[in-house]
Amino acid sequence: MILPITVYGNPILRKVAEPVDFEKREINLSELVDNMFETMYQANGVGLAAPQVNLSLALFVVDTAPFFEEDKSGEKPLKKAFFNPEVLEFMGENTPFNEGCLSVPTINEDVVRKEGVRLYYQDVEGNEFEEEFHGKAARVIQHEYDHLLGKTFVDRLSPLKRTLLKSKLNEIAVGKRVPSYRVRPNKK
Repeated sequence: MILPITVYGNPILRKVAEPVDFEKREINLSELVDNMFETMYQANGVGLAAPQVNLSLALFVVDTAPFFEEDKSGEKPLKKAFFNPEVLEFMGENTPFNEGCLSVPTINEDVVRKEGVRLYYQDVEGNEFEEEFHGKAARVIQHEYDHLLGKTFVDRLSPLKRTLLKSKLNEIAVGKRVPSYRVRPNKK
């Protein structure tokens, strides 16, 4: 099922996400993951965090395959759901990359992030993992992880750049910049 995407200006995007409690299982986590992937694909995204579908849960999904359609670097695509992730270490050099976000439609900007990340996370069954990610996978993971901390990529831009984008961000918040995919309108 395709879920509406929460856009810039909605308070849930500024809230630190709640940990997923595998004991309570108040919602079907496998179904939620499937719905998040379907929503992400329909919107042509490569990552989607639960706050972006109006759920304050520490969960995000990624599928970096679209980055590799013409990439010959040898890096492998990553498709995975991450529950209760925690960044244990950022690694490598700072590298810029032009990022966009399904919750900040029509805006793309260069964002500087580390080349790699070591991450603790759980899978849909609650099994625990610790793994390193590099390249495009690390980039997408860091972007989605920010959503769980109540941040968007806009927060990583310089104050001057944020000021220059202010009117566009306000247009998104009030529904004047509407993407081609389904979004959850912000309350007025």
